[in-house]
Amino acid sequence: MRKYIFVTGGVCSSLGKGIAASSLGSLLESRGLSVCMIKIDPYLNVDAGTMSPYQHGEVFVTDDGAETDLDLGNYARFTGSSLSAANSITTGQVYQEVIRKERKGDYLGKCVQVVPHITDEIKRRIYSLGEKEGVDVTIVEIGGTVGDIESIPFLEGVRQIIHERSRRNALSVHVSLIPTVTGGELKTKPTQHSVKTLREIGIQPDVLLCRISSEMDDGMKRKIANFTNIDYECVLSAHDVNTTIYEIPVVYRAQGLDRVVCERLGLECENDHFRAWRTVADTWKSSIEEVEVAMVGKYIELADSYKSIDESLVHGAIANGVRIKIRKVDSESLNTAGQAEKALDGVDGILIPGGFGERGIPGMIEAARVAREKKIPYLGICLGMQIQVIEWARNVLGVPEANSSEFTPDGPANVIALLEEQVDVIQYGGTMRLGLSQSIAIEGTLIHAAYGTTSVKERHRHRYEVNNSFRERLQESGLIFSAFTPDGQLVESTEWPTHPWSVGVQFHPEFTSSPLKAGPLFRDFLAAAVERMKSAV
Repeated sequence: MRKYIFVTGGVCSSLGKGIAASSLGSLLESRGLSVCMIKIDPYLNVDAGTMSPYQHGEVFVTDDGAETDLDLGNYARFTGSSLSAANSITTGQVYQEVIRKERKGDYLGKCVQVVPHITDEIKRRIYSLGEKEGVDVTIVEIGGTVGDIESIPFLEGVRQIIHERSRRNALSVHVSLIPTVTGGELKTKPTQHSVKTLREIGIQPDVLLCRISSEMDDGMKRKIANFTNIDYECVLSAHDVNTTIYEIPVVYRAQGLDRVVCERLGLECENDHFRAWRTVADTWKSSIEEVEVAMVGKYIELADSYKSIDESLVHGAIANGVRIKIRKVDSESLNTAGQAEKALDGVDGILIPGGFGERGIPGMIEAARVAREKKIPYLGICLGMQIQVIEWARNVLGVPEANSSEFTPDGPANVIALLEEQVDVIQYGGTMRLGLSQSIAIEGTLIHAAYGTTSVKERHRHRYEVNNSFRERLQESGLIFSAFTPDGQLVESTEWPTHPWSVGVQFHPEFTSSPLKAGPLFRDFLAAAVERMKSAV
């Protein structure tokens, strides 16, 4: 019988349910078990693709081109679970499918209702992944907070699955907040009420992860266990760590989370391959040297806007045995050359991430100029590569009006242009160049050295490319095109000549990087930053 674990949250949102679910997945994988990760989001959007980064953080892209919630990025970084569009379930998807079936006549003669039709569709989507051959445990994270009206159909579906599969094969893990009030006193009452709310729905939590500022004492654990009907050994401290989130699996492992789950589900898990996670945490804690990298973007106000890039920079730092400080720079504040040089003074590397729209573009161009002229290691991702080309065209090729057709549709010198297949697109959801595809790297280039092969496979999410009508002029002026699509029609990577390290890529390497295996470009970018840092000492 397949095993299911359902992760819910209480008291408030943003407690770290995704990190908790991911950490549990990594613990079970270290025990030799095969894990499937699913995220349920109760919003009516079909996917996260059309949401603003300010609204919902970054959009994580899977191999098959699904635009999903950022928690799938956590799953990818913490586990080896295969992720696709099916691993992201939203209210919009569920209702869209039920309505499609109703219009088709699948429910002919019946009154279509939330129960059983919506809940049946929810269960079908979970079972379709959980019952696949080779899957030992399916971990399902329910977005939002227990008590939210939009989560009720999903929690009812979870209740039914637990009932159908029995408690020996289905487990409820609840993440709840232990707040601190004036005077530093910790309060357990909100967690008690959160568990009570979940029990009223018909779900008794088996494991309680208490989000708390510092580790819980024995008395508090016993009090919570008594008031929630949860076994003492299953009340665990999800306290803050002051190093890196990759220490969280180590914290849960020390408290026996994997042992408790395996015992409750009757899982045989004698294997133990947890050493790699300890090594990651120990490497970060023991690192003394620190490099500083500037990320020049337009969504920096919200920490999760560039979540995968932030984490990939940490991966690159771990791979180089150093710590990293990320200086977030709002590109809108770089209106002049002087402002850009002042804001970027002293950094060991400059990264320009992806994004959409004209806002903040002049500042990004100034940042790229500073990186090129001052020989600062540079990594441009998607829009960041396009900025690299525009800056070169303006300041080296001598075309001051060079731009992108995204910003000046009728501009006289758009060195970046809309993909041909995107010209007539009027619907925005899921219509870009999305998902995994191959690029061919040119031997002798920095990107070829990073990947160690000419065949590079990474994920894309964009509509604009280098304009082929300017390609020859750009190359003749010295700009290096270091990777192309297999047919040679589209530029996939650019580099500056006579520069210590500068790579711009049209794809998103941050989606495949992990703490156990840093993305090649982030590893080499940080290595170049370390060299600059050491040479400046």
